[in-house]
Amino acid sequence: MKKPAPRAYHHGDLRAAALRAAEKILESEGVDALTLRAVARAVGVSHTAPKNHFGDLQGLLSELAAVGYRRSGAALVSAMEAAGTDPRLRMRAMGRAYVDFARAHPGLFVLMYRGERLDMTRASLREAIEGTRQALRDATLSVASDAPPLQLAARAVASWALVHGFAMLLLDGRLRHTLASLPKGTNADTLLEAVLDVARMD
Repeated sequence: MKKPAPRAYHHGDLRAAALRAAEKILESEGVDALTLRAVARAVGVSHTAPKNHFGDLQGLLSELAAVGYRRSGAALVSAMEAAGTDPRLRMRAMGRAYVDFARAHPGLFVLMYRGERLDMTRASLREAIEGTRQALRDATLSVASDAPPLQLAARAVASWALVHGFAMLLLDGRLRHTLASLPKGTNADTLLEAVLDVARMD
């Protein structure tokens, strides 16, 4: 039987299709299964076609991580806006949104922080990272606008470390025993709220 010819894409379509396929492979099979050939096969193009848009696997992973940062940054901003004008409620909403993103996109979330797999000099990735950092800085500034620069930075780092650490523990399955030992009805969401209370991320 004659093999079907690779599908033709207009300029720009292949890049977007490849990123969607890459994310699907990442979430379902893991980063080790994510190769240029696998993406090309999923999209239905020649195995060399993705190189025209990403160069190599590191380029593909970097662009995929940039997608993740832009998406997570938008989620943080959206959550803060929905929380209203109270700075402390906005800060808590941001923390919840950060963990929610990690739970919804675990493979993508982990990739975003795998610096050894990414090209950190890539402009699109650097810009996407900066956008997410700016959202965190804005949230921190709204809570403690009169604090000295060092304290502002420390608060931002502490808030990030808290929610990032919680997200990673959750994704790694390290909170299973803790959750199992808590009263019936306690889940990751209620535990996170309690953690935010203890840490006064409000």
